[in-house]
Amino acid sequence: MHLELRHLRTVHAIHEQGGLARAAEALNITQSALSHQVKALEEQAGTLLFVRRAKPMSLSAAGMRLLRLAEQVLPLVAATEAEFKGVEAGRIGRLHIAMECHACFDWLLPVLDIFRRSWPDVDVDIRQRLAFGALPALLREEVDLVISSDPEDLADVTFQPLFDYAPTLVVPAGHPLIAKGYADPADLAPETLITYPMDRSRLDVFSQFLTPAGIEPARARTVELTAVALMLVASGRGVAVMPDWVLRREAANPELAMLPLGPQGIRRRLFAAVRTADLAQPYMAHVLRLSRTEPLRMLRGAVA
Repeated sequence: MHLELRHLRTVHAIHEQGGLARAAEALNITQSALSHQVKALEEQAGTLLFVRRAKPMSLSAAGMRLLRLAEQVLPLVAATEAEFKGVEAGRIGRLHIAMECHACFDWLLPVLDIFRRSWPDVDVDIRQRLAFGALPALLREEVDLVISSDPEDLADVTFQPLFDYAPTLVVPAGHPLIAKGYADPADLAPETLITYPMDRSRLDVFSQFLTPAGIEPARARTVELTAVALMLVASGRGVAVMPDWVLRREAANPELAMLPLGPQGIRRRLFAAVRTADLAQPYMAHVLRLSRTEPLRMLRGAVA
């Protein structure tokens, strides 16, 4: 027996309307066409589906089985159609994010908390395991947005600028560099440098400061959590370089001091890499707008 959605809609409509005439009107077809459809369906089933002598027209035992199927399937179909319309209208979608920036959690999570209130039907996720292959994952459509400070020339990918930040050295109170007021690359040669567990090419302290000067720290130590890294620095176990948005909450901490890298400091720009075709999605435009404004509000101490 070959069942189609129109067959289930027919059975459901006749049951609800109590006759062919009203069911045909509800289905927006002629009564003759509906009658032929019922006859063809009964021929396929090999049994009568309706008790025609009853007033109003009622379903046979076989027809009731089809009605139960219709009551299960039709709401699911209607819900799926509504979802498709939502996708087409840009209300429903997916926003899976990967980061080439370990510390970005500090500003990204508040941004996503604001975003989800306006876009409850967009599936949001952060794919941590893709941190070291984020851009290839974007091209494979495993993620939809990548946070990166290193834009590349990739076909069908657009790097949207978000905001500038300053990689900043944090040292324990009383450190000799505090009197100098800034750090040169050579100043880190005798230090234990505490970093996030990321490839050196993705760490500003190496790519923008030490490696171009040919300087290596005396020791290197990786720490997963920002709070633990700052605790180690405060205890005199090493120094660290973190973005200024990470250190904003430590400005009044008497156990720590913050210094620029070089006399003029270093400025970096953070980007959001997005597939160019996805830029037209309204929810993508919104999360990009929030990602440009909310981190700056946080740095100024504003409340979202």
